Amino acid sequence: MEIQDQVELCFPHLVNTSCRKPTLHWFEAGVLNILLSSISVITVALNLFVIISVSHFRQLHTPTNILLLSLAVSDFLVGLLLMPVEIFRKADCWIFGDAICCLYSLVGSVIVCVSVGHIVLISVDRYVAICYPLYYPTRVTVSRVRLSVCLCWLCSALYSSYYVKDVLAQPERSKSCYGECVLVIDYITGTIDVVLSFTAPVTIIIILYMMVFVVAVSQARAMRSKVRIVTVQVSLTLTKKSELKAARTLGVLVVVYLICYCPYYCYIVSEAVLSTTSGTFVVFLAYFNSCLNPVIYALFYPWFRNAVKHIVTLQILKPGSWGVNIL
Repeated sequence: MEIQDQVELCFPHLVNTSCRKPTLHWFEAGVLNILLSSISVITVALNLFVIISVSHFRQLHTPTNILLLSLAVSDFLVGLLLMPVEIFRKADCWIFGDAICCLYSLVGSVIVCVSVGHIVLISVDRYVAICYPLYYPTRVTVSRVRLSVCLCWLCSALYSSYYVKDVLAQPERSKSCYGECVLVIDYITGTIDVVLSFTAPVTIIIILYMMVFVVAVSQARAMRSKVRIVTVQVSLTLTKKSELKAARTLGVLVVVYLICYCPYYCYIVSEAVLSTTSGTFVVFLAYFNSCLNPVIYALFYPWFRNAVKHIVTLQILKPGSWGVNIL
């Protein structure tokens, strides 16, 4: 009882079953909350710029940008919903009940699956654009990409619902004490999830980008050696420099995704439990990827910088602004 009296409990009236409150010093907690809250606000703002840009300007309604738009929506939800909840879980006891905790686990799982799904779709898009430029305009259309995006969200929701079904059915089973919100995963389930939602997609992504790299290098060599073969000329004509630049840009996007999410999935396999006291860093590193994506667009895409200027200066409110030359 002396030890229990010395610590501050989340629910003092539940002495034997209450969790302990976080023990961070007030200064450390304040600095950490300000930093993480700032990242959350920046993530929301930057991805909102992407959403408005691609949705508003007609020139940006391309298959590749539709994928970036949907990815921005998931990143926007990370900054708006997941980051604030994770900040609260780190700073204080969980007081919102089991239902909200289960909803948080479900939404988080859906968004993680959607993110990796979109990275795969982006890789497929670049593979077809670079390796089969003759077929790209007819095979990869806006309507087909929209259908693929909808299926990605639907499959992610169904998979995540099955993945967290035990937590949804018995939310209290995963709690070791009152005042915490955790997603408990056994080792086998966690390993299977890593294979299905990370290892397999990443393998596909790496293979596709290796093939894109080989084709890009062969085309560059053909251009330098001035090869006059008809098939090569057709390929070089249809595979525009803009497509190759987009492949490089989206390649950076994929690499950043892997850097941010590898520790997250390694943690799932090694620990199999996401709690308020452990795993916070790897979770926020994964969420931080949602803040980096629009930064990558800003660095490599002139259309994004031009669109932001139109949005900030309110030029998009003018009649016919949707048809402005933004490229």
